Amino acid sequence: MQDHDCIFCKIAKGEIPAAKVYEDDEVFAFKDINPKAPVHFLIIPKKHLASLAHADAGDAALLGKMLALAPRLAREQGAENGFRVVINTGRDGGQEVAHLHMHILGGPQPWK
Repeated sequence: MQDHDCIFCKIAKGEIPAAKVYEDDEVFAFKDINPKAPVHFLIIPKKHLASLAHADAGDAALLGKMLALAPRLAREQGAENGFRVVINTGRDGGQEVAHLHMHILGGPQPWK
């Protein structure tokens, strides 16, 4: 199910343009519009889940797929020496868009 007002649902449906990194029937990955690292992209489920706190056991395969894609896509995007996976959850967890998303950040570490 999709939320018609959700910006990430609109991106996944192609209604809002994004720099696509990967797409299949269940997930969509695209570059962050405000990157915090040389490699910074998001992996989202096409199914609308407001946050990780809204996922349940029925979402385990989808969550596993998202995590399993992260290393391959990170390498393909140039994060050869490692990367971080960040899932902000809820307002107090720093989540800004109410659609589950994983940030993948890598490349040379500008914060060091």
